[in-house]
Amino acid sequence: MDLKSTLNKYGVVGAGSFGIAIANLLAENGEVLLYARTEEQVKEINEKHFSRGYELNPGIKAIDNLKLIAQECQLIFPIIPSDNFVDFLDEIAPYLSPAHILIHGTKGLYTPKQLNTDTDIIKEEIYTMSELIQLKTGVIRVGCLAGPNLASELADKQPAATVIASKFNEVIKEGQNALTSNRFQVYGSNDILGIELAGVLKNYIAIASGMLSGLGYGENARALLITRGMGELIYIAKSLGASEKAFLGLAGIGDLIATCNSEKSRNFRVGYYLAKGKKIDEIIKEIGEVAEGIKTLQIVKLLQRYGFKAPIAEVLYRIIFEDFPIQKGINLLMSFTVSKDAEYI
Repeated sequence: MDLKSTLNKYGVVGAGSFGIAIANLLAENGEVLLYARTEEQVKEINEKHFSRGYELNPGIKAIDNLKLIAQECQLIFPIIPSDNFVDFLDEIAPYLSPAHILIHGTKGLYTPKQLNTDTDIIKEEIYTMSELIQLKTGVIRVGCLAGPNLASELADKQPAATVIASKFNEVIKEGQNALTSNRFQVYGSNDILGIELAGVLKNYIAIASGMLSGLGYGENARALLITRGMGELIYIAKSLGASEKAFLGLAGIGDLIATCNSEKSRNFRVGYYLAKGKKIDEIIKEIGEVAEGIKTLQIVKLLQRYGFKAPIAEVLYRIIFEDFPIQKGINLLMSFTVSKDAEYI
């Protein structure tokens, strides 16, 4: 592969709202091939430059051929739900080589365990998306993208920033070159496990925040949730081998604030609708896109053999999967004995 000829041509796999937002940012710095699964969506994007309510940069070309993406793009951004990630890797792996760089934007985890029936899990049975890429392909240089990046605000060209994390500085540099613009800053980090876990774990706190909003609670309650929620996430991350540093930056507290305060967040909307009396299956169908926080919550529940403190996750799990009344859940959380403030740092 001629690396110099492909570094300004970017591949994006996934034409959901976030995939389209990232494709639009990349198109300000180079050509973009956007993978969409259906012929109808490919046609809509190429003919109307419009999809899912968002306008697309004319420099974006939609295709439904992963082989072509791998052949023409050295730098590829998979932006797909965690449930589809293994199938995607199985399909594209034969066309990838160590020359490729993959920077994913998926805020989810994968496990081969059956979340609805298994009763226990060990951390070696949980994979971040970067670990999956290295496990199932020949790609070595892997990174992730995480931060307060609500797709609708990126589509409106509002100022924002993100973090690209990788063990390889060249991956961070190439990601920054591809995405940086006068409206989008890109920070770097070598703590890829911490950044991935910060992006993933915060999703269930956003569900809890949506519940508070749906019940009419104000900012005191939300601030309490966000602050103690961050402490809970740090306990979980430490049990999985990560440090707390990533949780104090854009991908941690930054993303947590954004998703816990925005009705545009899918996870926030899940909690809001639960508080309004809707059932989880009905909500998932209505939202139409994956809310990763539900699956994350199931994984956290199965990890409790490691003894971390996660009362918010425990109560939220009971509310969603065991029909425990929301108000009783809040009362239970408020009855816990408290300790020193910020003891998780």
